[in-house]
Amino acid sequence: MEHPENSSEYAGLQVNSGVEQPSIVNPYLKRGRFRRHELSVGEMVEGILKGDVTILSQAVTLIESVNPDHQARAQEVINKCLPYSGNSIRIGISGVPGAGKSTSIDEFGMHVLKEKGGKLAVLAIDPSSERTKGSILGDKTRMEKLAQHPSSFIRPSPSAGSLGGVARKTRETIILCEAAGFDKIFVETVGVGQSETACHSMVDFFLLIQVAGTGDELQGIKRGIMEISDGIVINKCDGDNVDRCQMAATNFRNALHFFPMPDSGWSPKVLCYSGFYGTGVKEIFDMIYEYIDFVKANGYFAYRRNEQAKYWMYESINEHLRLNFYNNPAIQAQLGTAETAVLAGQKTSFVAAQDLLDEYFSLLKK
Repeated sequence: MEHPENSSEYAGLQVNSGVEQPSIVNPYLKRGRFRRHELSVGEMVEGILKGDVTILSQAVTLIESVNPDHQARAQEVINKCLPYSGNSIRIGISGVPGAGKSTSIDEFGMHVLKEKGGKLAVLAIDPSSERTKGSILGDKTRMEKLAQHPSSFIRPSPSAGSLGGVARKTRETIILCEAAGFDKIFVETVGVGQSETACHSMVDFFLLIQVAGTGDELQGIKRGIMEISDGIVINKCDGDNVDRCQMAATNFRNALHFFPMPDSGWSPKVLCYSGFYGTGVKEIFDMIYEYIDFVKANGYFAYRRNEQAKYWMYESINEHLRLNFYNNPAIQAQLGTAETAVLAGQKTSFVAAQDLLDEYFSLLKK
């Protein structure tokens, strides 16, 4: 484009065309330079057994993937790590939102690493949005001490819509962590309050964190989660809140009298502590290890592990059947039609579902 300033009427002015601007892309950048080397199953298992947390993280990502190819590789990794698993104490930690689970886990973890040594893995489950399907995965930011400890491994995972307060692949992640040498595992649930049975079915001790002012004895009885708790602790027992916490502990103890004795033969205890100040944490872990010794002595520890293995066998069957149904090409082709029929009022939801299932089972017979 010609500059008007260069015309003869503007004598003495000269405007140059300027310097050609370079490309915003680095010409020396090699596209394949940053491509991550894809580990084989053998390399991944070897790295896990050596305790490499980077490879452990990649393996957890692999088992959380819904890609069928990834799932096949993940099962190979899990099967090869299985003989090296089972040598840990698994503790499930739950509570209402805002009860201080993440802050408490930070204190719990530092205490148990200091007192018992070894290695600690924290599997923090974060709720996924029903609208965007995303998760914040920010629990690690509230575990400042553990995040910097060389003997800890914190892995946030999205719940991805699964019920029970844990992610679908938490059970497999526990196996990998145990194979990597982690002898203490904390499973933090999303804190949904009522559907924690999935977490209870994969841990040795289920700890329920409560706060003062959540209700009286009757409210305590209503909470089905108390039936599966091996120990109940009242958080934020500090400052002016001490008396309220002691009163809440009394209420929960009274509520526990209405429940039948658990199969373990252990009577759940109710303790108070402060996760912020770290007071009362020692008493909580004295209770946990007392419970572990108690159930190992009467045989319930091994019985519960066997029951958990059986439970997850059936859960795996259900999961594979569900995935096989939705990944079937014929079913995928008919899902849209069935959905349209339901929305138009031509079929009820139950009839449409039954028709799809009938079609699916007829395809299996061919």
